[in-house]
Amino acid sequence: MFYSRCRSLSGRIVGGVWWFFTLIIISSYTANLAAFLTVNRMISPIESADDLSKQTEIAYGSVNSGSTRDFFKTSNVDTYQKMWAFMSQAEPSVFVDTVQSGIERVRKSKGQYAFLLESTMNDFINQQSPCDTMKVGDNLNSRGYGIAMRKGYPLKQNFTLAILKLREDSILHLLEQRWWIEKGEWCVIF
Repeated sequence: MFYSRCRSLSGRIVGGVWWFFTLIIISSYTANLAAFLTVNRMISPIESADDLSKQTEIAYGSVNSGSTRDFFKTSNVDTYQKMWAFMSQAEPSVFVDTVQSGIERVRKSKGQYAFLLESTMNDFINQQSPCDTMKVGDNLNSRGYGIAMRKGYPLKQNFTLAILKLREDSILHLLEQRWWIEKGEWCVIF
């Protein structure tokens, strides 16, 4: 009907382009709507250690001879004691020999295994390719790192003051940003 009214070639071209544009817009909308309704979203059913301790579908563990394992084994917090009971009795074993084998187990488990490790290592691994791991929830236990020195070392006070100054001046934060975020492999979270 439209074409019968437009007798000029330019009018017909404009009309054809308009209907083609309309067809593309409607097709894109339909495709995006279908994808939105059918895609499985990456929503973690676990948001905290408490959530993890209350379920049995997702196995969780740590390095077999590490500080994380010892933290759960010696904890007096009910949630962590419950988690330790689950980990120590789980079959097959949820403990791994190395951090790398724990990360590989997470990647191969398709969401059925959570690896508990120190937050610094976790943050570093999450910045590395192939960008398929994530940290869930807050840190379980907050501990700092230290530098070992022999007893009575005369420069101990100097080290302590220098580290405190670096922390107060945000130099340590800037170094973390530089080496963890900027030098990471650009794992972008949307």
